[in-house]
Amino acid sequence: MIDPNTIFNIKTEQAFTLKALEVFKFQFENNRVYRSFCDLLYKTPSDVKTLRDIPFLPIQFFKSHTVLSSKDTIKTTFTSSGTTGENTSKHHVTNLKIYEDSFNLGFSHFYGNIEDYVVLALLPSYLEREGSSLIYMVNALIKQSKHPESGFYLNNLSELKSTLTALDSEGKKTLLIGVSFALLDLVETYKFHLKNTIIMETGGMKGRRKELIRDELHSILKDGFGVNTIHSEYGMTELLSQAYSKGNGVFNCPNWMRILTRDTEDPLTIQNTGKTGGLNIIDLANINSCAFIATQDLGSLNADGSFEIIGRFDHSDIRGCNLMVL
Repeated sequence: MIDPNTIFNIKTEQAFTLKALEVFKFQFENNRVYRSFCDLLYKTPSDVKTLRDIPFLPIQFFKSHTVLSSKDTIKTTFTSSGTTGENTSKHHVTNLKIYEDSFNLGFSHFYGNIEDYVVLALLPSYLEREGSSLIYMVNALIKQSKHPESGFYLNNLSELKSTLTALDSEGKKTLLIGVSFALLDLVETYKFHLKNTIIMETGGMKGRRKELIRDELHSILKDGFGVNTIHSEYGMTELLSQAYSKGNGVFNCPNWMRILTRDTEDPLTIQNTGKTGGLNIIDLANINSCAFIATQDLGSLNADGSFEIIGRFDHSDIRGCNLMVL
């Protein structure tokens, strides 16, 4: 077994690489689905010397297989959203503390102490179903904020408007985290001039609206809320970590998460920085499932490790926690 604390204590690139290679060896030996995938590619730990050598499991496997590297009891199963009859992703979690440590440490790394914020959540499509990892995370952040005003909002936009306006005028630091279509509904109904509020979108139109490119969405939201920048959260059912953008669609990862891009024509080839490709994610918090995932998102990686989302592969289903399609 690998001590999860060693994952969250990573400080350097060398330490990340060493831990990622250790996790790869562990999952090769303990994850039946991932082992079968590696065997098909003729990849063993002796063949893997760098991050580029690691096989990345296509994210679709979370829909068709039980992806586990642990024999411990499953504590909860996070599921992706989907239309009736659609096969959804299932992320079986045997240790919820790892997820909690990941989102708590990730948030504090980028935004500081959660107790400094009133947390308001406008996530109707997620609240209306069970199994959302995003709801689990935001619910925990709301409780940890310890502000009586913190909470979820569903269809009560007028109450949210009053609360948001009052908090901002009182100078209280406020975080409004919302799914894209609901934030658009809010600014189409009310106009704001916020000075002490962070607006964070989690992506996703959920079939309620036509997809918008990021620049268009953010322009509408900036104008509607009266803010200079729109923040974004990048996460998904199959991950236990999140990346954050504080504006301009440039995301940064916590120390235990990395992005690589793969060639769109040759998925086994990892590209150099600056080129648009499929996003491969290393999320070491996924120690008990699979830490190496080939997503259906398209993006580019910058030299400093930050990344941008460009869109999605054609014919791939639109998932709730992903950003806009071009």
